[in-house]
Amino acid sequence: MSDSPRNGFPISVLDLVTLRSGDPADTAVAQAVARTVDLAQHTEQWGYRRIWFAEHHSIPGIASAATSILIGHIANATRTIRVGSGGIMLPNHAPLVIAEQFGTLASLYPNRIDLGLGRAPGGDWATMRALRRELKQDGDDFPALLAELQGFLGPVRPGQAVRAIPGQNTRVPIYILGSSLYGAQLAARLGLPFAFAAHFAPQALYEAARIYRTTFKPGLLAQPYLMIAAPIIAADTDASANYLATTPMQRFLRLIRNQPVEVVAPIESMDHPAPGYEPWSPLEREAVHARLGAAIVGSDATVQAGLDKLISETGADEIIAVTDLWEHSDRLDSYQRVAAIAQAIQPVTV
Repeated sequence: MSDSPRNGFPISVLDLVTLRSGDPADTAVAQAVARTVDLAQHTEQWGYRRIWFAEHHSIPGIASAATSILIGHIANATRTIRVGSGGIMLPNHAPLVIAEQFGTLASLYPNRIDLGLGRAPGGDWATMRALRRELKQDGDDFPALLAELQGFLGPVRPGQAVRAIPGQNTRVPIYILGSSLYGAQLAARLGLPFAFAAHFAPQALYEAARIYRTTFKPGLLAQPYLMIAAPIIAADTDASANYLATTPMQRFLRLIRNQPVEVVAPIESMDHPAPGYEPWSPLEREAVHARLGAAIVGSDATVQAGLDKLISETGADEIIAVTDLWEHSDRLDSYQRVAAIAQAIQPVTV
């Protein structure tokens, strides 16, 4: 974890393989994956450290459910960028299966595969039931499931009856993900890297960062390594970036309303959306702004100032940019701008 970035401050990408509203149903997923491949290839060229994919199920508009398959596809289309999960929701799976999947990936793409793990279901209650069947596992089992998984990825132990083949002794790097204090505490106790999901739940960010750093005990890592995922949109002007930002704002509004969350075109004002679409209420406006409380949106100068502030106040070791926009070209432009901005930012010692 101590390797220095190619240029400047370490930055990475989190992608959900989002579908676009209006794309033909029979080709929407293929088109979304093709955009993700193109994004991965460009961000690799621009010096991004890693690209991660999150496990979500039964959410119209998101096509990253089969996360390990997607990771393999992207790793095969790239050469140097790390590829991984941000994350696999471990209580949904038998640890042996995850060890076999990621052990296979690590064998095919040596030193390029990351295994980020979370304990949320990645969907609603009905989806969780479909995934876990008898619901014998829940978030409280996460530490035990994690220990079991680590056993399948580490050296074979004397008397070990079941082995992950592939998987055993691959030592795929594990990252703890979280949007609350629980993940920070667990990662600190186990000496593992921690990634905070400020891109959708920023409320506990600063307290989680403090707890992780102050309670960290050396384990697999000698020093804490804090990663923060945040919505970032960079454009030529603040006004342009704020216009583009109405796309993720509409997405969170749709999520609150339990509607499909495909990427939609930006609009001039969230108070006056497209015909036939109900304007947000004051409560919805507050909820959307709360979800995007850690967003950094604006011109290059504005984004650099925002990143400087976030890094200095949290001591982040790496930023994971989340940029969901309507036009693929706008998305690429934003990621390229952020890559250039990161080159001028130096890590902060805390």
